[in-house]
Amino acid sequence: LQNGAVPGEQGKQEKSVKRGNWGNQIEFVLTSVGYAVGLGNVWRFPYLCYRNGGGAFMFPYFIMLVFCGIPLFFMELSFGQFASQGCLGVWRVSPMFKGVGYGMMVVSTYIGIYYNVVICIAFYYFFVSMTRVLPWTYCSNPWNTPDCVGVLDGNLSSRVALNITQLFNTTQKRTSPSEEYWRRYVLNLSDDIGNLGEVRLPLLGCLGVSWVVVFLCLIKGVKSSGKVVYFTATFPYVVLTILFVRGITLEGAVTGIMYYLTPQWDKILNAKVWGDAASQIFYSLGCAWGGLITMASYNKFNNNCYRDSIIISITNCATSVYAGFVIFSILGFMANHLGVDVSKVADHGPGLAFVAYPEALTLLPISPLWSILFFFMLILLGLGTQFCLLETLVTAIVDEVGNEWIIRKKTFVTLGVAVAGFLLGVPLTTQAGIYWLLLMDNYAASFSLVVISCIMCVAIMYIYGHHNYFKDIEMMLGFPPPLFFQICWRFISPAIIFFILVFTVIQYRPISYNEYVYPTWAISIGFLMALSSVICIPIYAIYKVCRSEGDTLLERLKNATKASKDWGPALPEHRSGRYAPAFSPSTESHLEVQPLQPEKGQSEAAAASPMQGSNGSAHSQDSRL
Repeated sequence: LQNGAVPGEQGKQEKSVKRGNWGNQIEFVLTSVGYAVGLGNVWRFPYLCYRNGGGAFMFPYFIMLVFCGIPLFFMELSFGQFASQGCLGVWRVSPMFKGVGYGMMVVSTYIGIYYNVVICIAFYYFFVSMTRVLPWTYCSNPWNTPDCVGVLDGNLSSRVALNITQLFNTTQKRTSPSEEYWRRYVLNLSDDIGNLGEVRLPLLGCLGVSWVVVFLCLIKGVKSSGKVVYFTATFPYVVLTILFVRGITLEGAVTGIMYYLTPQWDKILNAKVWGDAASQIFYSLGCAWGGLITMASYNKFNNNCYRDSIIISITNCATSVYAGFVIFSILGFMANHLGVDVSKVADHGPGLAFVAYPEALTLLPISPLWSILFFFMLILLGLGTQFCLLETLVTAIVDEVGNEWIIRKKTFVTLGVAVAGFLLGVPLTTQAGIYWLLLMDNYAASFSLVVISCIMCVAIMYIYGHHNYFKDIEMMLGFPPPLFFQICWRFISPAIIFFILVFTVIQYRPISYNEYVYPTWAISIGFLMALSSVICIPIYAIYKVCRSEGDTLLERLKNATKASKDWGPALPEHRSGRYAPAFSPSTESHLEVQPLQPEKGQSEAAAASPMQGSNGSAHSQDSRL
């Protein structure tokens, strides 16, 4: 069966059952939507949009989606689906570049560690919202300072709860009860990143809860997570719609939404706006994390991943725009209540999710209900991404070892990765945890992703060869990739990725958190984290060239970059065309298949062996023959 002698139904079953498959296509689409739609859609996009010219930002955003987002998304899905391998196994296409797969694993490890800490804080807020009065409503708590001015303190019966002149006089000093609750109670923030202080036990407990939830959902791999996403990927839209309907009925909501959408066309000529648009598309879709390749590897071979990539990418961006209405309608209401400009209350990142938005919720009737809904939505958005991050690591380990024993014990591999993730996340629940979390967010998964993605494009299009890849896709889908995608993959997307890289370097500012500026040693650790994923690529390439056969360096390079014998569709019945098995004594003894053109005669097949070094070049197979 393995060498394609009997391509029967039994073989098809055996391989799929061993590795696992999606129950149906909806599971894959929902999982990918859950992966792509994350916390960034809620807490980063609306802020970027208002800061970069409102409605005018949509223009560069959608251009970047069309020319960079969707093509890269389609490339990663088709890459994983064709080989039915995780982010390491797919690099049989050009073994020298397997370091790219290791780089993706390192990035997914970093993100998986700190992402679950954000989910655990959302869990904490979700639990404490189950009360009659939200704990961050008033300034009368033991952790509050004299600077605290709550929007509901004082005369509660009056429409305007604060003396406006007093508010303007204290604008510089005023801290809200929600901010003091966040900094002084939830985090009990220390004064320096090096001063870890104590572990915040409530957060540690919630971190344990979030890892247990992730593990239980992935206990049977994609078989169990495929069922969970029916809820986790769809329910956030129900919550968003409930919050949207509640938000637009509030006084001042229109002001907030106008602030979010009013185009400032002069900003379109600003390079920073285009850079922000490209970066947001790139990071939001989850390109180069390895998750897309992993999720697609569980697809059926002939699944139309071209259609899926367009559906998922557009859903992701539409969610971002929709979330902007939800966020800014309530921020507009709060600004109207305080009598200040919307820009005074707008924020992004953890500041929006855990300070600005919760404070706005205290102004609503039955505020605990809205708070519970909002944090439940954040938990589900985070979990959808976390499932894929964990599955990426587990799949890469299992596919790499590849023997029967580890496939049977996959649940224990998942447990091991989850326990390791929990232990590595413990320092992020200390009093200095938020400093470390933001350091990882800014450095571990920023420019390294761009480098990984750029090298992946070059390796597939120019080393393996675009003709070869287009033929692979035609063999899989029944049609070659549309001309637009061929041009994007070869020229436009790599150029945009390079532009993002240059933009990231030019725009670089040392990280700070509110008034706290990070010390040099902390920033150095940040750069080491960023380098740790990229450095895998040259190290593995050098190792592979040294281990390859050949007398000269050029021969070794050719042998290291050409596709390995077992590259191609995983199941024998799909190995047609140049992947069709061609038996010779050597191949029979290894039970492997030789990727040869079916048109070749025996004599050409014999003559092909000295020419195999040029297998990775960009010329078509036919012209070389």
